[in-house]
Amino acid sequence: MNEAMSDISHTRQHNDGEETESERLNRELDQLLGELRVAMPGVQVLFAFLLAVPFQQRFADVTDFQRDVYFVTLLASAAASALFVAPTAYHRLMFQKREKPRLVAVSSRLAIAGLACLAVAMNGAVLLVTDLLFETATVVVTVALTGALFAGLWFGLGLIRRFSHERSDR
Repeated sequence: MNEAMSDISHTRQHNDGEETESERLNRELDQLLGELRVAMPGVQVLFAFLLAVPFQQRFADVTDFQRDVYFVTLLASAAASALFVAPTAYHRLMFQKREKPRLVAVSSRLAIAGLACLAVAMNGAVLLVTDLLFETATVVVTVALTGALFAGLWFGLGLIRRFSHERSDR
């Protein structure tokens, strides 16, 4: 409901009841930037945590598997950070070049890729911690459930809704 209210408040209606192309692009960019503001702190905290982990005494005792999981998780977290910040850099470089439609499209793709990397990083962190604390069966079940949670909530819900809209539009 909050998103619907935001859409209504950001849309200026004209005599024909529709927003202009420029207004739509401004609204979409505002929404995207708001979404990135929500995701960035989580990525930053995770990345900072991962940067500190190797300096802990117990890190010397990790297995090769745990070290590899850590490395993939660190790289996924760094990639998520880069992808979430990329729209800002792109916007600054293309400022006043009348590229807003491309900016919105590219930035949206970058944000989705950033979410995918963040899901990998968060699942990797869960894998690393559960592998340190529990037996293999618990690790497998936990990682499968968290992976399904991210995939379902972050991508599945939206994709299912998107495909149902596309079918109904035909």
